[in-house]
Amino acid sequence: MTDNYIFGIHSVIEAIKSGKEIEKILVKKGLSGDLFAELLALIKKIDIPTQYVPIEKIDRVSRKNHQGVLAFLSSITYSNIEEIIPQLYEDGKTPFILILDSITDVRNFGAIIRTAECANVDAVIIPSKGAAQINADAIKTSSGALNYMPVCRVNNLISTIKFLKNSGIKVIAATERAQDYYYTHKFDEPVAIVLGSEDTGISSDVLKISDYLAKIPILGKISSLNVSVAASIFMYEVVKQRQNA
Repeated sequence: MTDNYIFGIHSVIEAIKSGKEIEKILVKKGLSGDLFAELLALIKKIDIPTQYVPIEKIDRVSRKNHQGVLAFLSSITYSNIEEIIPQLYEDGKTPFILILDSITDVRNFGAIIRTAECANVDAVIIPSKGAAQINADAIKTSSGALNYMPVCRVNNLISTIKFLKNSGIKVIAATERAQDYYYTHKFDEPVAIVLGSEDTGISSDVLKISDYLAKIPILGKISSLNVSVAASIFMYEVVKQRQNA
């Protein structure tokens, strides 16, 4: 065992049963057997992100007796958004949530979390699959903000967005497809801002379910901003409006 991963089928099974936060699991393609079947059942029950890979990929991480299974431990403890929202209302707060749709670059992710903590975001939501790995690099890039910012890993973004909307939270997607600029919207109400990856943007299903679409004016020759910069602009519009309210 090391600080950030464990290996071996039995060790991974026991880690899951003991409640350790697993970031993702690498499994050798074609692996079988009764013990692996037990592990697979646990993986499916908890829906842990899993990749089936050639043995060489696991060997690059560790050449010890991994038995074709290696699990990366999460550097943080994930929070539950369905517990956070009622508590915010109970505390008399106006929820301010960030949703990151398929942002996989660790540096961008860390920079966004750093700004989110500075802007007093209440929680950040990420999908269980297709998100940046939360490891020591992510914590360093966030300047330690990941130690304070609640991060909620969810299996289904659409279901989570429906929960937010049913909880009275307005969902605004940051996208160049929008007709309206971000500063025309009201952010002093309960709000969740959605940001997507730089290459694919926000998924079409998430765009459809969002209450509003909003964009940032782009006046130069470059067609888009870095996603962490765009996130900062949106987050501090919320800060500005709430301070002026």
